[in-house]
Amino acid sequence: MSYQKQPELNGAYYGPPIPPPQSYNRPGRGGGGGCGCCLLDCLCDCGCCLLGCVFKIIFSILVVIGLIILVFWLLVRPHEPKFYATDAAVTTFNFSNTNQLSYDLAVNFTMRNPNRKVGIYYDQIEANAFYSDHRFSTVLGPTFYQGHKNTTSFGPVVFKGQNLVLLGSDEKSDFEKQSRDGLFHIMVRLHLRVRFKLGLFKFGTYKPKVKCDLMVPFKNDGKSSSQKFETTRCRYYF
Repeated sequence: MSYQKQPELNGAYYGPPIPPPQSYNRPGRGGGGGCGCCLLDCLCDCGCCLLGCVFKIIFSILVVIGLIILVFWLLVRPHEPKFYATDAAVTTFNFSNTNQLSYDLAVNFTMRNPNRKVGIYYDQIEANAFYSDHRFSTVLGPTFYQGHKNTTSFGPVVFKGQNLVLLGSDEKSDFEKQSRDGLFHIMVRLHLRVRFKLGLFKFGTYKPKVKCDLMVPFKNDGKSSSQKFETTRCRYYF
């Protein structure tokens, strides 16, 4: 059997060449291009996470606020005012058979503003007197402005009158002992309303609370304690 030689075929026989396949990238689906993660990106349809954008914005705001506070502190160096009870005495402090406390208490205070650039407006000073955690009197102190690096004294703040105070058995024993010693444990709490002044600007309304834990000597023409009052620093409380 004989085979005939087939003629060689050229490229035209197979038709035109087939181009290579092309890849298409849909916009916003990874790869290059697209918009970055920023405030404007949160408004456009891109692949960045919305929560990530919000976090970055909040973080940036907190950093700016922190820098402002740091610069303010470095320039102003604010310090809290200091309070002292410099003198105190009771001339009347006794109970009747009906648990009525008769009292006549006088306290002198000193306030120290240690700030070099900040003044303080004392818009209200409310003084409350307590014995054995029982409030027996409330009076209002003076209002005034205190300048830079200034010490201001005011008083005496006088608590005088009668009030019903119910003591337990242990508290009565403590009162009798203090009466014999001529030295009474009295707490005075100051509720303040203040504003601050920096240059020409007045700002804030704050309501700090200060407590003065006092040992007050009894002083009277007929009988006086040998104890002397010791200047006492008052403390902030919440």
